[in-house]
This record gives sequence, structure tokens and C-alpha cells, in this order.
Amino acid sequence: MTIDPDALLTWYRAEARDLPWRRAGVTAWQVLMSEIMLQQTPVVRVAPIWEEWVRRWPVPSLMAASSQADVLRAWGKLGYPRRAMRLHECARVLATDHADEVPTDVDTLLSLPGIGDYTARAVACFAYGQRVPVVDTNVRRVIARAVHGRADQGNPARRDMDDVAALLPRTRARAATFSAAVMELGATVCTARSPDCDRCPLPRCAWQEAGRPAAMGERRKVQKFAGTDRQVRGKLMAVLREAPGPVERPLLDIVWPQDPGQRDRALDSLLVDGLVEQTVDGLFALAGEGAEPGLTARG
Repeated sequence: MTIDPDALLTWYRAEARDLPWRRAGVTAWQVLMSEIMLQQTPVVRVAPIWEEWVRRWPVPSLMAASSQADVLRAWGKLGYPRRAMRLHECARVLATDHADEVPTDVDTLLSLPGIGDYTARAVACFAYGQRVPVVDTNVRRVIARAVHGRADQGNPARRDMDDVAALLPRTRARAATFSAAVMELGATVCTARSPDCDRCPLPRCAWQEAGRPAAMGERRKVQKFAGTDRQVRGKLMAVLREAPGPVERPLLDIVWPQDPGQRDRALDSLLVDGLVEQTVDGLFALAGEGAEPGLTARG
């Protein structure tokens, strides 16, 4: 079975969310920023911070001229702050090696710091209208159901890219919009836990026609956040983001007094990741603010 492009595109033009990075005048650099931010982070949290970044850093060279600490502070509570570090490094490379422009082709995009296969293809497609398959979890789920009749997408595989490539309309403009539409359908209608099949624009769906068979295997457990090292790392980063400069260790210790061992482990990991630095006099700071990075939390 295939996906009817006319039905999907008609639905998308009428029902697509008004996301700021989809609007006219958005540059490839700004699309790239949105794609990095949207990795593992909901749209509602990304949109206001993305708009602030567009005002502050409309071109890569302006971000490259800012410190790592400035970028980490602006990242706020988006989570996974290593993404901000990679984006800062990417901005530096774009400014110095690409005349402040984001490349148009997938292979060159893949050579940039922090840009993986999905992001490279998403930028080529959504910023430049390239006819390339773009595959994320939402796309894989729609194809698993509508084309293959499966309840869920299973583990990522090379065939996912081949599946999308085979479905793309021939013309570039339609192909790029089709990619966005499939992604939108998976995000808003053909969702993982509660697909709203009554709202689906597709005239045929293999999963529906098969009687909506249940997923094979056990349902994946949702990873808890409370009490994890990720939560502790976030609390430590919040102290450093809100401070005007390096802080003393006791200010970090009080954020997680119930488990000093976990707190030390989280701080060690931030130092190893390069997100936090320790000064020669034993203070702690965001990357770019400390005088001597690379010490351990107990150093």
C-alpha cells in the first residue's frame, strides 16, 4: 500500500500548525537551530526560546562571537545542553568556513559539528526544498501503519529511508511539502498512544484495513525523570546559568543534599562533557567562564 499524496497535501495545507520556523522569511540557519532544539524537546517549550535566539543570533557569526556560557544560559531549560554546545561550534564553522551560510546539500551538512543524518536531511528539505527523505519517529510510525499495517514502527533501520524515498512525489516542491505533511500527521493525528483515526486524511490505511492489530512485543516504558542523574544535572546547570560568574561548591551541594554521591557523579559528568569548568581556585562555572577546564568535581 502507498500514501495518497494529494489527500495528505490537501489536509496539510488546511491543518498544519502555525509553527514559527515554518513561516516565510525564515533562513536555513534558523531552520537548523529549530531542528537542533526540537530533538527530544516538545514544540511548546522550543518556540519561545527559538524566537529569542532568532532575534539574538540571526546569523551564525553572531552566535560564534558569543561565549559558550552565553549560549548555555540562553538555552535555559530545554534539556540536553550538549546540543547548545554543538550548535555553538557549528556556528563557528559556518562563520569561518562557509561565509556565514548553511550548506544546501546533505553531504556537506553532515560534515558540520553536531549535525547527524536526520538534521542534515531536515535542513536540506525544509530550508532548501530538496527532494530527500526525512525520517523521524513520527514519519516511521505513519509509514508503519499506513503502508505496512503495523501498529508501531519498531527499531530504526535502513529500510525506513528507502520507504520514505519511494513515497516522495517526483517534483521537488511537492516532495518537500509531503515530507513536512507526513511528519505533521504523525505528530498530531497518528500519534503513538492515541491515534485519532477519525481525523486522518488518508483514504486508505493498511493498519485500519487489517483491523488495527496490536503492537508486537512489550510496550516501551516511559523513562522517568524525577530522581535521575539528568534531573540532578539540570539542577546544577540551573545554578550556574543563574549566577553572574563562577560559584563556590556549597552553592551546588545544596541543590541535591539527599544523595551526595549522585550529586558528585552528576557534577563529574558535566565536567567531563565540557559543560562545566572548574577554576584554579576551585570555583565552578559554565563552559567558557572558568580559567582551567578539565578538572574533576573532587579535584
